[in-house]
Amino acid sequence: ARMGLPALALLLAAGLLHTQASPSARSFQLDYKHNCFRKDGAPFRYISGSIHYARVPRPAWRDRLLKMYMSGLNTVQVYIPWNYHEMLPGVYDFTGNRDVEAFLDLTAELGLLVILRPGPYICAEWEMGGLPAWLLWKQPDINLRTSNPAYLAAVDSWLHILLPKIKPRLYQQGGNIISVQVENEYGSYYACDYGYLRHLLGSFRALLGSEVLLFTTDSTGAEELRCGTLQGLYATVDFGPGSNVTEAFGAQRRVEPKGPLVNSEYYTGWLDYWGEAHASTSAAWVAQGLEDMLQLGANINMQVVSWQRAQPPGEYMFHGGTNFAYWSGADYKDQYKPVTTSYDYDAPLSEAGDPTEKLFAIRTVISKFQPLPVGPMPPATPKYAYGWVALRKYADLLDVLDVLCPSGPIQSQLPLTFEALKQVHGFVVYHTQLPWDVPDPATLGAPPRSICDRGYVMLQKKYQGTLERDGQTTLHVTGRAGDTLDILLENMGRISFGANTSDFKGLLGNLSLNSRPLSNWLIYPLAIDTAVQQGWPHTALPKSSSGGRVGPAFYTGTFETPGIAWDTFVKFPGWSKGLLWINGFNLGRYWTCRGPQQTLFVPGSVLHVGHPNNITVLELEGVPPTPVLLFLDRPLYNRT
Repeated sequence: ARMGLPALALLLAAGLLHTQASPSARSFQLDYKHNCFRKDGAPFRYISGSIHYARVPRPAWRDRLLKMYMSGLNTVQVYIPWNYHEMLPGVYDFTGNRDVEAFLDLTAELGLLVILRPGPYICAEWEMGGLPAWLLWKQPDINLRTSNPAYLAAVDSWLHILLPKIKPRLYQQGGNIISVQVENEYGSYYACDYGYLRHLLGSFRALLGSEVLLFTTDSTGAEELRCGTLQGLYATVDFGPGSNVTEAFGAQRRVEPKGPLVNSEYYTGWLDYWGEAHASTSAAWVAQGLEDMLQLGANINMQVVSWQRAQPPGEYMFHGGTNFAYWSGADYKDQYKPVTTSYDYDAPLSEAGDPTEKLFAIRTVISKFQPLPVGPMPPATPKYAYGWVALRKYADLLDVLDVLCPSGPIQSQLPLTFEALKQVHGFVVYHTQLPWDVPDPATLGAPPRSICDRGYVMLQKKYQGTLERDGQTTLHVTGRAGDTLDILLENMGRISFGANTSDFKGLLGNLSLNSRPLSNWLIYPLAIDTAVQQGWPHTALPKSSSGGRVGPAFYTGTFETPGIAWDTFVKFPGWSKGLLWINGFNLGRYWTCRGPQQTLFVPGSVLHVGHPNNITVLELEGVPPTPVLLFLDRPLYNRT
């Protein structure tokens, strides 16, 4: 991107001046008399946008943040997903893409202020709303987001690791973090536990000091604001375009009669679920709502909506990014609704970080209220259509359990959940045998709500069909006593919002054959990513496996780039559902037969130049007669 030297110098100077100001002269406070924020004593309004560093490859952080700055934003809002940094109890990772300190330092370098939302719960359509799954295996009956002692002990341990990294970056300390949210939309949670909020307030104050501005965010409903607010935490609201702005801010005024008007989540787009149409919102509609609020002098953070306000609130972005690997969450409204891999959501910056019509409409509105940065908007990142790549079948999944579960199976009379197995993400195989002859079709079934979330059934290693949460829960099978029965269970993402119970995964109840329970299970927790990251199956000897095209199996191939490593999108023509790895990097789930998402985003940073790129696909249901992938220079939705 050619910014021009004057613009680049301006950005560098802004960052330099920002970091060299004397900490003692810096303040960010509420002014209840004039209903505004004061930054270093002067009235201040932020115009902010949300970005999730965990959904953007680290090499692209600077590009995305610079485009947000050049859009006219003076602030960015950032979530910290607890489970992204503490995947196992007491084991922390702040390296590579998880280096949140480097991300925050980059925002400061570019002259952006930060509104930080460290949870511990964040929602965000992220796996389990950012809470680590190991909370469920340490105490299965734990009451999350309450004063439950086990939960509070885990939260306190996490905050004592995280918040000391944050404190030096607070605005009052010479950094650029102007405010910190406590919890997230707590008023929409069933518990309404003020003791829990008071505990968090005490912890944040003890670890961050008395000067930092702490706040809450809730929707505009009276009950949500009653349960989500607490004295000592400034109450803000969230709502989207189409709302009556005066009425919405009137709700904030009922709990905060004085102080700045703040919409912490102004929705600029819409959420996609697997099996539903790709959603979009009008650029003109979003721009008009933004202008209405700015005319009232409000402070705004722009995000993408996941729920209408008549429904429970979710998370919303200025730039969404991608739910790589297994990080996509799910919502629950009457049924389980898993979120797509793409977190594009029709945001002002696309999934690939490209400026959209909506971004320029927003930029035009902002220019009416404050000067825009000097210089052009950086262009879209280059894309390349690498074309067709042929794949070959490597092995059926059941034929490589020795590689995927090197420690061997666990024996149990009854099925065990992912949490009982200490399996966070991915897949588990449940293996048993038919206990008697079944000459006539018998019903293989599961109790209601016990398939979490999809079960791929194989009898004598032959695929029979799929059982699904809130969907088909029975199949008809025939066989002989001693025939092998395997069910591959897939975790599609733990609920991040919409249900008030812990979302356990796997077989939560026993399978039965004509209502007679099955037993004597061998259970294989699979470590697929560990194997793929170590080079498998490309470094392994060829595997002799069936030539069938249905059922869970691995497919491999390679391709070379023409001297470039540009972003691309991969399409799966005729494939059904599965996951894709390129060079060991898990790019997430595809589900072409259900949609709407038809392509996966492949960042250029994962590609190699000068030697082959290794492709590994786990297809779960079935492939076309000729398994090929098609690399495009644009995404496809709604099968178009």
